Amino acid sequence: MSTQAEATEQATPGAARELTCREAVNAALFDEMERDERVLLMGEDVGADGGVFKTNQGLDERFPGRVLNTPICENTFVGVAIGMSVTGLRPVVEIMFSDFLPTAGDAIVEELPKFRFMSGGQCSVPVTVRSIGGGTGRFGTQHSATGESWYMGLPGLKVACAGTPAGAYGLLRAAIRDENPVLIFEHKGLYGRKGSVTRGDAGIAEVGKASVEREGTDVTIVSTLLMADRSLAAADGLAEQGVSAEVIDLRWVRPLDVDTVRGSVEKTGRLVIAEEQVHRGGWGATVVSELTMGGIEWKSPPRAVSLPEHLLIPYSPRLEDAIIPSADAIAAAVSALL
Repeated sequence: MSTQAEATEQATPGAARELTCREAVNAALFDEMERDERVLLMGEDVGADGGVFKTNQGLDERFPGRVLNTPICENTFVGVAIGMSVTGLRPVVEIMFSDFLPTAGDAIVEELPKFRFMSGGQCSVPVTVRSIGGGTGRFGTQHSATGESWYMGLPGLKVACAGTPAGAYGLLRAAIRDENPVLIFEHKGLYGRKGSVTRGDAGIAEVGKASVEREGTDVTIVSTLLMADRSLAAADGLAEQGVSAEVIDLRWVRPLDVDTVRGSVEKTGRLVIAEEQVHRGGWGATVVSELTMGGIEWKSPPRAVSLPEHLLIPYSPRLEDAIIPSADAIAAAVSALL
């Protein structure tokens, strides 16, 4: 068994420990597969190879027959997962790059969110789709999208985003236990980040609840995925300048926890959205819209730090770094707001 899987298996439930996001995903899969024999994992190269990003190492040895390699045919194996779920299993499907979620569009858009409704509630569809996205890896235009806002408009489908190791563990376990389909995004640029993770039931995230990662009084920064990490870094720098920034890791874009954001903005009066996507048509624009329609009183108009509207993510390391929002860019937006 791999060192990572051994560490996962020997961890004490309920105890907090430092894990990387990669180890947190592995721990969540291990804990749910250990707890419930109906849980299985399927996807491209998830078996002996441990997945392209090594999040599944050791699982095929520990749970023989429950870690299934699939052909490169996303729509087909998500469809197979749907069939498994309505007959009593709880499949976890890995889509190794978020850019390829549209290749499973029929299963994810037409079947997963609608199956329970169309059966008159006679069956549930407990399918968890894990999708890995984001830039910083020098994977080029077709392998660098985050994709978290693509599916937030589908009733019947829950959409989560792991921005910290604790989120990676808690969100995945919550998703697997949910009776409805959940699409959960992980960021390849976060897999090596370390953070405190509580194993066991105490570490399971609340569905639809954002996480206030840092409290502050001057400005609210709302983010997902890698931008949560960079927002915290920006807040550290701002604190040295005497600016108190509250950082919220949104965690869920469907259901969207507007209440937590509203409570923060009512305190600070200012909002900066940090997102690794274009702003139009995304969760950031939705948050601003919901708050504005709710009558929030702004001290300054909100700002969004996002991807450029008309540029694709390039392969070039220097150009990729220039396009993806940095901690400095987030801090600069806060300074301009103040």
